[in-house]
Amino acid sequence: MSRIGKKPITLPAAVEVTLDGGVVNIKGPKGSLSVTLHPAVKATLMSEPRAIHMSVQDENSKEQKALWGLMRQLVNNQVEGVQKHFEKSLEFIGVGFKVALAGTDTLNIEVGFSHPVVFKAPKGIDLKVEKQIVTISGADKQLVGETAAQIRAIKPPEPYKGKGIKYTTETIRRKAGKAATKGA
Repeated sequence: MSRIGKKPITLPAAVEVTLDGGVVNIKGPKGSLSVTLHPAVKATLMSEPRAIHMSVQDENSKEQKALWGLMRQLVNNQVEGVQKHFEKSLEFIGVGFKVALAGTDTLNIEVGFSHPVVFKAPKGIDLKVEKQIVTISGADKQLVGETAAQIRAIKPPEPYKGKGIKYTTETIRRKAGKAATKGA
């Protein structure tokens, strides 16, 4: 039996959930999201402890146990996201590296290229810039992480000087440069 899959997802009072066949629709104060379940996984809405209970057709199947835990966690992330946004922060490190917000969803990024890079955030993502730190937030955890990864991919940090775009929680393993030799 899947340890994660068998846990019920408790629903806060501000979150509304509707089950429509294989689709779970979740609505809360921060937005509305939906998850399409795998055909082997079934969701049941419980009214008394106000929770969602997930189940599978065959509890002994290894593939279905994995899908059970995955689908439960995806629905749980959506329930968390509609009541409290997920956040990721990126830090720009380097001489002359600048980032500015143009409008509400467009970043102008200068990271040592001959031209500034313009990044347009997808719908449902909020951007905030403070000095050299960009904070990405949104209700969909997967979309927040993917957006942060796309921005980081513009100029990943390099190991010699540490210049580039990195997560604020990330540690860059530094490498030693060329060593000077004696008596060459």
